[in-house]
Amino acid sequence: MQHTDLTNNRWQEFSFFEQMANVGSEVERAIKWKNKENLEYSRMALERALELLDLTISDPKNKKGLKEILRVREALADYFAFSNEYKSTDKSWQNYFYSFNFAARLGI
Repeated sequence: MQHTDLTNNRWQEFSFFEQMANVGSEVERAIKWKNKENLEYSRMALERALELLDLTISDPKNKKGLKEILRVREALADYFAFSNEYKSTDKSWQNYFYSFNFAARLGI
C-alpha cells in the first residue's frame, strides 16, 4: 500500500468525481513516466492508481457504477501491463479522466 495515510473512511469522504480525478492524476503520472521511458516510475504510478481504484471500488456509494469502475481497472492494467487488447492510448486515458477533473473542480 503506497497511500499509507489514506484509509477507507478518509477516501469515502471524497465525491466519486474527486476519487476518479485522483486516480486520473496517477494515470497521468504513469503515462508521463512511460513516455520518458522510466518504466519503474511508471509502474509505481500505475500501482498507486490501481490502489485508489480499489478504494473507490470498496466505497459503498459507488455501487451503481461498479461495473464501469471495474472495467476501467481492467483496461488500465491491460494498457500498462499486458497486451492492450482494448486498444487504449495515452490520449484516450487523458480524455477519460479529464471529465472527472472538470467535475471535481466544479464541486459536483
